[in-house]
Amino acid sequence: MLSIFKAFFALGWISFGGPAAHIGYFRITFVEKLKWLDDKEYGQIVALSQFLPGPGSSQVGFALGYKRGGLGGACLAFIGFTLPSVLIMLVLAVLSSQLTTTPMFQSIVHGLKLLAVIVVADATIGMYKNFCRQKLTIGLCIATAVSLLVFPGIATQMLVLAIAAIIGAKMLANQQANIDQSFRPSVAPLVLFVLLLIGLPFVAQQLPMLALFSDFYQAGSLVFGGGHVVLPLLQNIVGDQISQDTFLTGYAVAQAVPGPMFTFATFIGYELLPDAPLFGSLIATLGVFLPGFLLLLGVLRNWQQLASNKLVSGAINGVNAAVVGLLVAALYQPVFSSAVVDGLDFALILVGFFLLKQLKLPIVAMVVFYIITGVILL
Repeated sequence: MLSIFKAFFALGWISFGGPAAHIGYFRITFVEKLKWLDDKEYGQIVALSQFLPGPGSSQVGFALGYKRGGLGGACLAFIGFTLPSVLIMLVLAVLSSQLTTTPMFQSIVHGLKLLAVIVVADATIGMYKNFCRQKLTIGLCIATAVSLLVFPGIATQMLVLAIAAIIGAKMLANQQANIDQSFRPSVAPLVLFVLLLIGLPFVAQQLPMLALFSDFYQAGSLVFGGGHVVLPLLQNIVGDQISQDTFLTGYAVAQAVPGPMFTFATFIGYELLPDAPLFGSLIATLGVFLPGFLLLLGVLRNWQQLASNKLVSGAINGVNAAVVGLLVAALYQPVFSSAVVDGLDFALILVGFFLLKQLKLPIVAMVVFYIITGVILL
């Protein structure tokens, strides 16, 4: 259990770049370095996270912890990976008007964005080699990337994943898979998810202290596609309770810090309960993460059994190829387009790729290198 917490806590401090980059960090650490699982199992977990609402990369981490140490391991993985981001967001909430607009902070953020390009590119190449070995899977990858680049949005993402699953079930089924396997979801987490989704708004009317938790739980239940999608939902929830400048500052900060972008809720919760800001941060953070984890627990325990079904295995093969396409699209927008502004930036990316892949420089050293680079280029 301690090894699970330590691994995710270390990643929580250095996982810059958003969900796509987190998938890359997880793969480097748990597939290549620690060998907790292979690329096939990892691909299945990533594919599952794409179908469920909630924080995709955090769900992947939660599933990795569950695979390693059961429910306790899953909770420790979540706490370890999320705690650094929560602590940073709390500090920045206090200093938001003083720190985030300084040239030094902006330069460090720029350097870390360059690192995110390298991590996402590495994950994309690695997963492409494993999941795009046939003409059909390569085609699904390219079609997904093209669709999202031309028509970006969560609706496009869900549509291409569904199409990839259907094509995979019909044309990419594993002939050795057992079609007789039955899937039995874990009922308790799914029932709790529904009860909270339906019941919290009514209870919150009688107990105002639950209103904040209810609002963020509703947002977390409706978010497909990760942290960027939660922005409009939280904006509707917050309304005019905090200023637009404060809201956008929190959103910008959430993109700059390591760890899950859903900790944007930590910043907003701090602002929404000025009389008890720490309590507000905790309630908002738990509320936005909980629904995604309940849904994951509902299907995760028997996910391997479900994946052994002939049709499902084919659907997973199709979705895995599409997920590579998602990474390709994310590599361009927002990762590359927000990080690279001139030839020097691209040169630094090439240098970093050499340091990571050829000299095998640890991720921690890469983070330090790009922080120093950002400061030098100030």
